[in-house]
Amino acid sequence: MTEPTAPEMTPEITDSHCHLDFPDFEGLLPEIVTRAATAGVTRMVTICTRLKNEPTVRAIAESHAPVFYAAGTHPMSAAEEPMATVDQLVALAQHPKFVGIGETGLDYHYTAETKDIQKESLRIHIEAARQTGLPLIIHSRDADDDMARILSDEMAKGPYSCVMHCFSSTPELARVALDLGFYLSMSGIAAFPKSQQVRDIFAAAPVDRILVETDAPYLAPPPFRGKRNEPAYTAHTARKGAEVFGMNYPEFAARTQANFDRLFTKAARHKAAA
Repeated sequence: MTEPTAPEMTPEITDSHCHLDFPDFEGLLPEIVTRAATAGVTRMVTICTRLKNEPTVRAIAESHAPVFYAAGTHPMSAAEEPMATVDQLVALAQHPKFVGIGETGLDYHYTAETKDIQKESLRIHIEAARQTGLPLIIHSRDADDDMARILSDEMAKGPYSCVMHCFSSTPELARVALDLGFYLSMSGIAAFPKSQQVRDIFAAAPVDRILVETDAPYLAPPPFRGKRNEPAYTAHTARKGAEVFGMNYPEFAARTQANFDRLFTKAARHKAAA
């Protein structure tokens, strides 16, 4: 008689970047978190993009065990919000579930007229990442030259860690980031049929520097493209990532988990202590 086999375990992954405080998820968070767990997404980092909303984002992390959070001023909002201070960010980082600085960065696609304010804000966030030891979470769009220069200049002032969130920029910016020791995060964009250039950039990167994310509620991967994204769909992007690196899914999932733990050490410690 053949022994029954145990059901295959769903590989665990982490959605390293989502926005659970956005109106798209209002009243739905318990089921969103449950669906994520069913898909193997056992941790999420929800990102506060305006510091005035930090209490709301913090409350989400406090209310849901798998959820961690980060906070900063999004570059597209930098001119509309009070300028963050290093002390303010360092103080927020004392919370046990606050695990990253940002998202911050540069966005010249829609808000190039505020580039000087964005640069000032970015440098403040970098210093906060340096002082706290928490990873910087970077948004970069149509600003590759300035982004590469600032990240490199700031590294010369003192080390810090960083993830280039939702990476879809040029191979040149990818190389600068990787040479600085940073990580690239793969979003649903990498699973879009016409995103071969993005996949090629990831394929050329070391697999031990890759994270996965949703940027939910945006950028849902196939087969959900055009619909509201949610953390459970990280699994679809991660399966495409496994293809890109020529790995089986459980192996790629394990690699991205190890990468997340290495970069987001505070989240890793929190999980170990749970």
